[in-house]
Amino acid sequence: MSSTPQVINQAQARELLAKVDVPRVLRKLFRDLAAGLAVQPAQQCVEFPQGAGDFINYLGVLTEDAVYGVKTSPYIVREQGPLVTAWTLLMSMHTGQPLLLCDAAELTTERTAATTALAVDALAPAAARRLAIIGSGKVAQAHLRYVQNLRDWQHISLFSPRLDRASADTLAHLNGLDPRLTLASSCEAALQDADVILLCTSSAGPVMDPARLSKPALITSISTNAPRAHEVPPHCLNDMHVFCDYRQTTPGTAGEMLIASEQHGWDKRAVIGDLPELLSDMAQRPDYDRCVFFRSIGLGLEDVALANALYQIRR
Repeated sequence: MSSTPQVINQAQARELLAKVDVPRVLRKLFRDLAAGLAVQPAQQCVEFPQGAGDFINYLGVLTEDAVYGVKTSPYIVREQGPLVTAWTLLMSMHTGQPLLLCDAAELTTERTAATTALAVDALAPAAARRLAIIGSGKVAQAHLRYVQNLRDWQHISLFSPRLDRASADTLAHLNGLDPRLTLASSCEAALQDADVILLCTSSAGPVMDPARLSKPALITSISTNAPRAHEVPPHCLNDMHVFCDYRQTTPGTAGEMLIASEQHGWDKRAVIGDLPELLSDMAQRPDYDRCVFFRSIGLGLEDVALANALYQIRR
């Protein structure tokens, strides 16, 4: 028998996500991936004709939960700027019927930030005290929320070019996120002496150069779904210890990894470890003789796992 899936809009997803321990859900899925209990295919990117944009399908299978799903996210080119949306469809592996159709905007924000937090917890030096965040939007703010208690941060610096145009209310909101937070006047000022740097922008090109840092740091990057988007210069990968969310798929999608491979002699076999390995104690931690780079592209499994968590709450 066919069934009609539950539909969850963005506001409902935000309300339900407040009841979910997102890092715990993601930690389990990465360990399941390491144990062969989950499947994460590569992203599927389909371009629209005549340069009108594209859409990316993020797929995933969770065997223990008997669900699979797909998040589909279009990048629609418009005169007033690109439009990006996302919806996640959750399916039952028992009945083959749809269970849930969820606006994935909130899922994407939360899983992106929580995935970075898992990497920070696994990779950042225990003595890390100075945190820098580049970006000021919802994703950057979620990053701060998820990492603010992972280390004994003594100083948190945030910079975004948008701050010059930000309203007084926006600046007050950002300043109120954490008493240790300082809004920096430039990217260079934000990065000064940083131990951990979270790049949380929608930039299609580099926003900082690791070679100009005063000391080795952990740099995390999420980027955007613009074609071959990257937040660090691709050639820098040869001079860093590189980690990623999933080594089977990320090097074939992440912009700086593709460019570094094609133009700068970087080899994807140089990836030291991914989150399934890090969270299962199968990867060696870095010694920080050079910068450490963690790249996340966003996995379909993350969206499927969170959509399933919302579905279980709504049942």
